[in-house]
Amino acid sequence: MEGHVSAGDYKDVVLFLATAGIIVPLFRRWRVSPILGFLGAGVLLGPYGLASLSDAAPWVAYVTIDNPGEIAQLAELGVVFLLFMIGLELSWQRLRLLRRYVFGMGALQVTLCAGIIAAAAMAMGQSVASAAAIGAALALSSTAVVMPILAERKRQHSQAGRATFSVLLFQDLAVAPILITIAMTSGRADQGLSPNLLLTFAPAAIGVLVLLAFGRLLLRPMLRSVARAKSEELFMAACLLVVIGAGLVSALAGLSMAIGAFIAGLLLAETEFRHEVEVTIEPFKGLLLGLFFLSVGIGLNLSTLAANPLLIPALAIGMVALNTTVIFGLAKLFRLTSQSAIEAALLLAGGGEFAFVILSSAVGGGIVPEAVAQTVLVASTLSMMSIPVLAAWGLKLGGRKVTPSELPQEPVEPTAPAVAPRVLVIGYGRVGRLVGEMLHRHEIPWVAAERDAKLVEIGRRSGDAIYFGDASRIEFLKRCGLGEASALVITMDDAEAVETVVSLAREQRADLKIIARARDARQAERLYELGATDAVPETIEASLQLSEALLVEIGVPMGLVIASIHERRDEVRKSLNRPEALGGRLRRYRQGGEPGAAP
Repeated sequence: MEGHVSAGDYKDVVLFLATAGIIVPLFRRWRVSPILGFLGAGVLLGPYGLASLSDAAPWVAYVTIDNPGEIAQLAELGVVFLLFMIGLELSWQRLRLLRRYVFGMGALQVTLCAGIIAAAAMAMGQSVASAAAIGAALALSSTAVVMPILAERKRQHSQAGRATFSVLLFQDLAVAPILITIAMTSGRADQGLSPNLLLTFAPAAIGVLVLLAFGRLLLRPMLRSVARAKSEELFMAACLLVVIGAGLVSALAGLSMAIGAFIAGLLLAETEFRHEVEVTIEPFKGLLLGLFFLSVGIGLNLSTLAANPLLIPALAIGMVALNTTVIFGLAKLFRLTSQSAIEAALLLAGGGEFAFVILSSAVGGGIVPEAVAQTVLVASTLSMMSIPVLAAWGLKLGGRKVTPSELPQEPVEPTAPAVAPRVLVIGYGRVGRLVGEMLHRHEIPWVAAERDAKLVEIGRRSGDAIYFGDASRIEFLKRCGLGEASALVITMDDAEAVETVVSLAREQRADLKIIARARDARQAERLYELGATDAVPETIEASLQLSEALLVEIGVPMGLVIASIHERRDEVRKSLNRPEALGGRLRRYRQGGEPGAAP
């Protein structure tokens, strides 16, 4: 039987991909979050946008979305992947370092803002359950918009940046309990806490226990087995299975798929596969999250704004004013400077992506009337679209040079690893293990990356910080701590892989000390050309060690032998690291020799 494929069947997919191809580069060039572009594109391409003109201009149908329901169903995976990544980025170490801001300032912000908004909603005639859902939805800010702004301006580790991240972190943690509560009370908003209602939590509890048991007992062995196959495609398939499989278990238990994915992320956060999974999942998360915001834009009925030209803008302004006031007050309570407090308050003033998730779940469960939810969502979207402007004001007010009195008194929030390494070791074979042992002896913190799952397992059993992954990918190196490390040691025996890592690392950081293993003098020259600070050829080092042993055995004094060996090693390095090589130019630049030679 021959199948017939119609071009119209793929029109919506092609429109989304074309939209992504236009919006992402354009908005990144403007330094605006692409999420806002997807929201605007959704409004434009949806039934309340250009599609409403299709009767007068039939050709419009070719550039608008025909099946928003199908798009929305697929777009739900964007939230699933987002919550998985949030769980994956959490760790007990991170929570411990920021516990005062996370569970203090963050918890108070969510409680106060949700309570005030819920009280206002009840005063406007909403039921207790509906008001609570609206309050919870509007109390959450946008992690997806705010964090890229902080990263682009390099403000993550400022006082305001740390406080902002902490509040966003608690908000992300609060999403799962909020969704669980909505899922369990859907259709039962007026029943109260009856025994029957409490019994409905049993399937959810069983589902969570199943996920926890699977994660603890089977998740790491499964990924370890897949990693030993040394197949990128198989590892990618395993990652997708973990995310979607955990989501389906959660859905079968009566919860949302996003909650199951969040739990799976938490379980993987402390494993050696964390960074490789992050790099593997990131493209799917970004694409599906874009699709999610596109579907949100498609569902926004801007005629609601036209019908309520005063109410909706007033709600958006009131929401921004409330969040700004509450967060500024809490920031001052937690002893942030006035500049940092206003910066954090304006960054967090707008609405967030989880408002759409929470209100959609509440509407589906009969808790919030659809008309009310649509009004609230349009107001939240307006506030969300104002975040870049609010952030610009906040960064202008708080982004000046930090004085010593403003420096954080608590440990700085770590980025990729739990503790930022001074040395990043690539390769954990015999050479890498020996390097790690020497660093341990001198009490220098280090992190290693290794592609062989068996070697990673051995290192983990010894208590070392070893991560499974491909170091030839710059995103993986960054997540392992490349941006914070003072030195990079490459011990792999794969000559091509060593050269790739040296080139990537040097392109990323001109100030990094890079020490690389080379097979012979020819490869050492090549590594110096690529920017290695030092290259150690195995053949020459073996010759020097043989010479040392020989001279000592035939009676030459040890001191003279060591001095001559060091002198000869320096001569070899100088002959290999030619003046025109990048490594030589960088070394002289650090020594103050050629200020204009550094790249």
